[in-house]
Amino acid sequence: MNARSDPEFTPARQSEVVAALRALLPEGGVLFNEEDTRPYECDGLAAFRQLPMVVVLPQTEAHVAAVLRCCRDLKVRIVPRGAGTGLSGGAMPIADGVVLSTARLNKIIKVDAFARTAVVQPGVRNLAISEAVAQHGLYYAPDPSSQIACTIGGNVAENSGGVHCLKYGLTVHNVLRVRMVTIDGDVVELGSEALDAPGLDLLALFIGSEGMLGVVTEVTVKLVPKPRLARVIMASFDDVVKGGNAVASVIAAGIIPAGLEMMDKTSSRMVEPFVKAGYDIDAEAILLCESDGMPEEVEEEIARMTEVLRESGATAIAVSQDEAERLRFWSGRKNAFPAAGRISPDYYCMDGTIPRKHLATVLLGIAAMEIKYDMRCANVFHAGDGNLHPLILFDANQPGEFDRAEQFGAEILELCVQVGGTITGEHGVGIEKINSMCVQFSRAELDAFFAVKRAFDTAFLLNPDKAIPTLQRCAENGKMHVRNGQLKFADLSRF
Repeated sequence: MNARSDPEFTPARQSEVVAALRALLPEGGVLFNEEDTRPYECDGLAAFRQLPMVVVLPQTEAHVAAVLRCCRDLKVRIVPRGAGTGLSGGAMPIADGVVLSTARLNKIIKVDAFARTAVVQPGVRNLAISEAVAQHGLYYAPDPSSQIACTIGGNVAENSGGVHCLKYGLTVHNVLRVRMVTIDGDVVELGSEALDAPGLDLLALFIGSEGMLGVVTEVTVKLVPKPRLARVIMASFDDVVKGGNAVASVIAAGIIPAGLEMMDKTSSRMVEPFVKAGYDIDAEAILLCESDGMPEEVEEEIARMTEVLRESGATAIAVSQDEAERLRFWSGRKNAFPAAGRISPDYYCMDGTIPRKHLATVLLGIAAMEIKYDMRCANVFHAGDGNLHPLILFDANQPGEFDRAEQFGAEILELCVQVGGTITGEHGVGIEKINSMCVQFSRAELDAFFAVKRAFDTAFLLNPDKAIPTLQRCAENGKMHVRNGQLKFADLSRF
C-alpha cells in the first residue's frame, strides 16, 4: 500500500519535516522520494509494509541527538532501524513518521584484547565483531542466524540470541554498556565496563526494548576466547516425543552444551537438498549437540552426551570428525529459513519460548494445528533453552492463506503461554505479536509497561505502535484496526 495516499500523510507536513531535518544532516542524509524510501517499507516480516514519510541516515551521535530533538519539537513519530533483518515488524515504518537508520554508524571504535571488550557503533554487523577480534583469539558469542547481516544495534533492541546462547547467553548477557539518546536528545550511558554499575539495572531494561525507549549510538560488548576445539553430535530419533525428552535429559544430566538444537523431519527434508548437511531425512527429529573447550573436556562431554542420547532412544548418532564437518552440520540449522523459500512461496516464522520439559507436548500440539489449518509447519528449535521457531508454510497468492497462517501462529503462541512459556524468545514483539501480548499479560502488567515507556518517552514518539498493546486493543480482543488496507493503532498519548 502506498503511504502517499494515507489520510495521515500530507505533502505540506512532509515538506516541513524534510526542511527541518535537512538543516541538521549532511547531503544525502534525508530521503523522502518514494523510490528512495521503498527499501525501508518493512523489515524481515515482509507481510506488513508501509512507506515512511521520511528516512534519515545520521552519521554521528550528535546527528542522532539533533534528529530526535527536532522530531520531538515537531511531534513526529520515529522508528529506529538497524539492518532491517528483524522478524517481528519492529522496524515497520509509520506513514506520517520518520525512520531513523543507524546503518552509517558502523565503526568499531576500540578493541581491548586484555579486558576482552570491544566498543562498537550500532551499525556494525554482528559477525564483523568476531572477524575484527579473531587475531586476538577472541569472538563475540551471540550468533543469530542472520549474523552475517544483522547489526549490533538491532541485536540490542531485540535481545537477540543464536544457536550458542544456551552456554554463552543472549545479548543481555554479553553487553556491558550502552550509550543511547533519549527523545529529548540527551545522551545517556547505561551499564559500565566494570562488573557492576551503580543504581538500578537500566541496561537490562533497555536491552530488548525494541527502540521504544531510546536510540543506541554505542555498545560495549564482552568477548570470549575461541575454544581450542568444538565438536557436534547429530542424533536421530524415530519419534519427536523421544527427541524432545532427550533435550530435557541432557540438561538434567548436568550437561550444558555449547549448542543444543532440534529439527523435525519436515525441516530436515527441507534443508538437506539445499545445503547437503548430511542430515538423516528419515528421522522424525534430529538433535545437534555441541561441546566446546579444551580437547580433553570436549572428549569427555561428547561421551557423556552420547550416552544420554542413546538412553533416550536415539536411533543413530554421528559425531563431527573435523571443523569442516562441524560447520556442515550447523549449516543446515543456520539455513533453515532460506531453505523454506525453496519449497513454499511464503513462510511465517514464529518465535515462542517454553519450558524444556514441554517440548514434546508443544510439538504434538503443532502437529494437530497443521491438520486444523491445513498447512505444513517445519519446526526448528533452540531446544536447549526452549526457544522454538515454527516455520508455517503458505502461499500469500491464495485468498485467505495468510490470515490462516496468522491464526495458526497465534494459536502456537497461546499454547506456549498455556504450558508456562512466553510469546517471544529473541525476535521481539513488534507488530507481529502485539495481539498475543493481550493473551499473556494482565491489565495491571500492561499499565506497568506503559509507565516504563512514559518515563523515557513522555510524548510516545519512539516506535509507539510496537511491542506494548493499548488497553483498547486488548479490550477489543486483540483486533487490529484496518483502514484502506493499512494497520491503524490507537493513540497512545492518552495512556
